[in-house]
Amino acid sequence: MDPQLLKIALSGLILLGCIGLFFGIGLALAAHKFAVETNPLIDKVLHALPLAQCGGCGYPGCEGYAIAVVNNPDVPPNLCFPGKEAVARVVAELTGKKMVAVEDQIAVVRCSRVEGRVSHKHHYIGFHSCTAANLGFGGPSSCLYACIGLGECAEACPFNAIEMVESFPVVNPDKCVSCGVCVRTCPKKIIELQTLKARVQVACSSQDFGKDVKAVCEVGCIGCKLCVKVCPAKAVAYVDNRIAIDHKRCIAYGPSCENVCVAKCPREIFRYYKGRPAIARNVADGLKMAG
Repeated sequence: MDPQLLKIALSGLILLGCIGLFFGIGLALAAHKFAVETNPLIDKVLHALPLAQCGGCGYPGCEGYAIAVVNNPDVPPNLCFPGKEAVARVVAELTGKKMVAVEDQIAVVRCSRVEGRVSHKHHYIGFHSCTAANLGFGGPSSCLYACIGLGECAEACPFNAIEMVESFPVVNPDKCVSCGVCVRTCPKKIIELQTLKARVQVACSSQDFGKDVKAVCEVGCIGCKLCVKVCPAKAVAYVDNRIAIDHKRCIAYGPSCENVCVAKCPREIFRYYKGRPAIARNVADGLKMAG
């Protein structure tokens, strides 16, 4: 090989090496100067969370909540819905915050479209999404407030807790962690989070007048307000043309009312809620996102 060419090649390698060394030292100095110190407590809190990444706490993932609950004194330790009370106690202990009671909830669908034999006013052809179908005259159902049934809530659920049966969402209580993703996803806003200690529920979200409800649904609430009048606990109200239940007041009053609201409902849409006081979950192993 020509010695002159070899000399040129070695000179180039040395030059490139010097340039790399120069920029490497510069980057190292910059990283040291502008380094952001991390709080080791954040890693401890993050490790205690189930890492479900559901966003139910209102923060961008578990890391976002860990940073907030450590750095912000106003963020309570009980916002991790999948972790429930067990995780809340650990977070409270790590952050030195007062333990706040965790109410076990579950998603409930306030609609009886299948039972009420609600027909379709048109056949929807388009993108398979409840949100998309809702843009076309409020969806295909004759009831404007009925479940559209394309399963957007089931697809969005991070825990596979919703199964579509006859194009209607059925919540699995053993999988639902009350993260609220389905509540935020439903364009009809007919899915709510309800305490497992609830005694009654109304499986209807219609805001139409009684005559219009009867025309499209065999069991829908007709807004007669009998339940409101007879409730001794004053736990039932008619708000925005829809029944609203104050479950805390209902639970506090107790069963001495003999569930008169259920007995007086002429459409039998006011019903007993057979929830459980608690759901066994293996939090120690962590609840992972589906898929």
